[in-house]
Amino acid sequence: MRQIAILGSTGSIGTSALDVIRRHPDRLSAIALTAHRRWEVLVRQAWEFRPRFVALSDPAAARKADPAQLPPGTSFLRGSDALSEIAVHEDVDTVLVAIVGAAGLRSTWAAAEQGKTIAIANKETLVLAGPLIVDLARRHRATLLPVDSEHSAIFQCLSAGRREEVARIILTASGGPFRTWTREELEQATVEQALQHPTWAMGPKITIDSATMMNKALEIVEARWLFDFPPERITVVIHPQSIVHSLVEFQDGAVIAQMSPPDMRLPIQFALFYPDRLPGPARKMNWAVPYCLEFEPADTERFPALRLGYRVAAAGGTAGAVLNAANEVAVERFLRRELGFLDILRLVEAVLDEHKVEYPDALQPLLDADAWARRRARQWHPPARAYSAPPL
Repeated sequence: MRQIAILGSTGSIGTSALDVIRRHPDRLSAIALTAHRRWEVLVRQAWEFRPRFVALSDPAAARKADPAQLPPGTSFLRGSDALSEIAVHEDVDTVLVAIVGAAGLRSTWAAAEQGKTIAIANKETLVLAGPLIVDLARRHRATLLPVDSEHSAIFQCLSAGRREEVARIILTASGGPFRTWTREELEQATVEQALQHPTWAMGPKITIDSATMMNKALEIVEARWLFDFPPERITVVIHPQSIVHSLVEFQDGAVIAQMSPPDMRLPIQFALFYPDRLPGPARKMNWAVPYCLEFEPADTERFPALRLGYRVAAAGGTAGAVLNAANEVAVERFLRRELGFLDILRLVEAVLDEHKVEYPDALQPLLDADAWARRRARQWHPPARAYSAPPL
């Protein structure tokens, strides 16, 4: 029985992970479940899965929560420190970090120091502190397993050959809702349009990142540190069907792909059971129907986020922290309708241009860079648009 702590159990990744645990009650147990604010959902999950611990990381929400609503034997923890407390608990075998944004970094760091198996669905942790996290995991013999569908695919494909035989890794991108839009059309894109992803059902922040292609920029940086390949050996291609989740090209020209219907339960289960493969709840390919798989080059002019991803992957240091923090604030401001769609990337690039990259060997300078970038992103104003008189 593997004891799983799910940090972010009420989000899309967390609920998918619980579906995997629900399918394997004899092999997996949810020892801890955490949420930020969604107390009612957390209580329902606790009654079904009977974890030893639940936690709310938001202090205001935690103060309003009534622990008497929890089932007998479930302890209630409060505040962001509770996530790290759970991550290092001696009975936890695997920590699934399913928290969106930089909030998952401290708990991932704590779990790595204790040599835990860490299933990372939080790409921002590796973007923010990739070299330090990877080195920390190596020194403490922790295991890092990717849960992002693209990085899980790469992880699986790399087993087809030796590392020195790899020519490049290829990240696939759906292209989001604006794959065929012109830049002029993107200038007018609304929040509602940006939230209509064609293939994946995700939270608002990740969905907006997909629309801007910032999710792929973050994945470039994540892949650079997780797999230790330089950015010039990382390629992005557009694949609208989201069936091929990523590929690895070897020196002899062979290209190995991982394919499956878009369903996050597959990479989650792969991480929770690694290295074993078991039957699971994820959807399967139906080979009785025809499939058409399209691939096209990624347009860095229409989606400049990719260019920023390569820039940050090459720079390293504090650049990742600044990219991630500025983008989180920019997305928040767009969702509040303070910015236009293309202003998201204008803001991120402006903050990056202002930042002088440093190369710390500790966590605090990265957190300082994160805080600085958030302040600058909140202060940024979009450039004045040229006024066009309406037609007579």
